[in-house]
Amino acid sequence: MPRRVVITGLGLVSPLGNTTRTTWDALVAGRSGAGPITRFDPVQSSVRFACEVKDFEPARFLDKKELRRYDLFSQFAIGAAEEAIRDACLANNWDKVDVKRVGVLIGTGTGGVATFEENCRALIEKGPSRVSPFFIPMYMPNVAAALISMRYGAKGPNYCTTSACASSAHSLADALQLIRNGQADVMIAGGAEAAITPLAVASFANMKALSERNDDPATASRPFDKDRDGFVMGDGAAVLVLEDEEHARKRGAKIYAELAGFGMTADAYHITAPAPDGAGAQDAMRLAMQDAGVRPTEVGYINAHGTSTPYGDSAETAAVKTVFGDHARKLIFGSTKSMTGHLLGAAGALEAAFCALALQSGTIPPTINQFTPDPACDLDSAPNHAVRRKVDVALSNSFGFGGHNVTLAVRRAA
Repeated sequence: MPRRVVITGLGLVSPLGNTTRTTWDALVAGRSGAGPITRFDPVQSSVRFACEVKDFEPARFLDKKELRRYDLFSQFAIGAAEEAIRDACLANNWDKVDVKRVGVLIGTGTGGVATFEENCRALIEKGPSRVSPFFIPMYMPNVAAALISMRYGAKGPNYCTTSACASSAHSLADALQLIRNGQADVMIAGGAEAAITPLAVASFANMKALSERNDDPATASRPFDKDRDGFVMGDGAAVLVLEDEEHARKRGAKIYAELAGFGMTADAYHITAPAPDGAGAQDAMRLAMQDAGVRPTEVGYINAHGTSTPYGDSAETAAVKTVFGDHARKLIFGSTKSMTGHLLGAAGALEAAFCALALQSGTIPPTINQFTPDPACDLDSAPNHAVRRKVDVALSNSFGFGGHNVTLAVRRAA
């Protein structure tokens, strides 16, 4: 019989805070993480704002050499992993686990894109000799998982998932399977992204994917609102400690929730646009519920992919209505990206963590910036205010460029 997998640790570095507690408190309060871009001078860009991580202090856990040799996305990942491992009471208790059965899976959409840009400029402006010898190990997407593995001596499965905005949702699904199948007891899994760079912002802006509300960044991300005009870039990391339930209970670990199931599909339709009928999203949600052994009527909250794009939000809403029928009007279908922005490859893990916290606390975060109702997006999104409600099962949707769809099912701890 497959083993049950539970969440025993959370670590978050987000535009709303550099810990799980500060992030969650800001989320429930409905605060926006958006503001003017400070990481580079955006004066020439048509988009000059984003949801940046603020006041991040990597020197608290990295020495000077590491700071020079680790891209920002890896620094975010290590910061989140540090918190998650402490939170799971593993930091000083590695003697209680078999490190050969502890794995690390960190997803990312872009890897060390800032390092890539810096070294391209060095090559073009100063020549080959000025390219850093650390460029490849700083840039490669798998480096965050490798660094966390080496930091804690985790010798189990170790790799990176890269599937655009579904990357870290795929990492959690893979980690779940590895524990279920008996190939690991503990998985340190999640995602990290630091793509608020001149090249990445210019590319997303030029494809008209980003909101251009430069005059009011805090209200720019407005999923499901009739006047939504694109997503807001965000960055940060989310790391979850997943564990075989029996293993967790034997060592007396606290349990946030159960990661109960997953569904993974492909649209096979378009490199950036969602399938108009949302068929891939529908199947991902159905498969996740089937895998978790739950009925649609048991789902009380769906953390939507909900990026604030005109077509994406309406297609996802239509998919939820098709899958849930009349029950779609009884659950809350909200988007926390209205506050965090879109963390790209790290979004899935961040939002799965939010689902676990919502189930544990009995509080569902709001979808802020709801001003003008859209008839095509008419489900209850907890508009502008958090909702107190006991929920047994939550789903988290992540849909990436390329048509990659992942839905995770999270069940309230018994």
